Amino acid sequence: MERIEADLLIPGSGEPVKNGAVVIDGSRIAFAGPAEDAPKTPGAIVHRVPVVMPGLWDAHGHFFGIRTGDILDVSRTPVEVMSARIVKDAERVLRAGFTSVREAGGWGIHLARVVAEGTVPGPHIYAAGSALSQTGGHGDFHSLPLEIITARLPSLRISYVCDGVPECLKAVRTQLRAGAKLIKVLASGGVMSELDHPVHQQFSDEEMRAIVAEATRADRIVAAHCHGKPGIVAALAAGCRTIEHGTYLDEEVAEMMLARDAVLVPTRFIIERLVTHAKAAGVPEYAQAKVRAIEGQHRKALSLAIRKGVRIALGTDIWMTGAEGMAPWGMNAHELVHLVEAGMRPLQAIEAATANGPGTLGPQAPSSGQLREGFDADVIAVAKNPLADIRVLTAPENIVNVWKDGTLVKG
Repeated sequence: MERIEADLLIPGSGEPVKNGAVVIDGSRIAFAGPAEDAPKTPGAIVHRVPVVMPGLWDAHGHFFGIRTGDILDVSRTPVEVMSARIVKDAERVLRAGFTSVREAGGWGIHLARVVAEGTVPGPHIYAAGSALSQTGGHGDFHSLPLEIITARLPSLRISYVCDGVPECLKAVRTQLRAGAKLIKVLASGGVMSELDHPVHQQFSDEEMRAIVAEATRADRIVAAHCHGKPGIVAALAAGCRTIEHGTYLDEEVAEMMLARDAVLVPTRFIIERLVTHAKAAGVPEYAQAKVRAIEGQHRKALSLAIRKGVRIALGTDIWMTGAEGMAPWGMNAHELVHLVEAGMRPLQAIEAATANGPGTLGPQAPSSGQLREGFDADVIAVAKNPLADIRVLTAPENIVNVWKDGTLVKG
């Protein structure tokens, strides 16, 4: 048993508690609240820290294991090299205070297994497997011959090309067979793909409904990559539970999301990093042009979503590997800064990064993201008060302790 006593307890959902305490019993939280109400814990290991809060969630990342900003590198890099690189990425993000990652396409579906068995350190990983793309869509590599895409792309775990209802059903079932905890669908064009337009809807309404229905039968939610409004509306109408990016979200879309209790994962971090670092990172010129075109609209949409009260979960869209570069794992908490800049109070941003994370998994959601009795003991201790300056959480050295499933893994 361990007891954490803190000057400030931030529960994830609800108001902070001064002079708080958290008691960890095994892999669960046995108590969280005012220290004077905490049970006696004779023999417990006691930690005295400035701030205690839930472990952070990144609800949109990719363990690709490539070192440049050109997504095509997944087709040029040996699988063994990419696999080795993401092991270090998992450790880095855990030490930055992120105890859970929802992976929206990539190698995380396999990395989750070796982390869960204790072979390597890392966060809880809830992976989608391959994102579903139509031919010529955001997940297709347009500069490569189609016959190569058909033969090679499914084994790369980045995306799975499918057209028509039967192929879409098989694509969902293929991800479920691999162990996917959610299904990711590319419902609009994107930035990093060459020939499609971010505004255009991808997949027909019939295909979208089939994907959602098949996922629902297996208690999986569908996360929809969407920039343009047509794709967002189609995804919500089909029953997708989360909207990733949401660049052209407007008043009508916000009302739809509120009515359906859908979650927005805005990934402002990657938009900002692409604008400032894309050229140096080797991002193709076509993608640089696309991000410049949507950056301002994305900023407005995020601010509107916050003002309207749309439920938001933190996600970064990090895909690069290593400690340096445009957007490496470990920089995840910078998204908190962007959420505050867009209009959130620091406490709201922390809720987006903690309590709101599990909601992006629907029926697969763990009891996580909050300091509450009976919840998973994923907990971090922080050197300074992030409510006074949210940037505190962006420096891994300020994350002085990390507990995952009740085990101290940092500090």
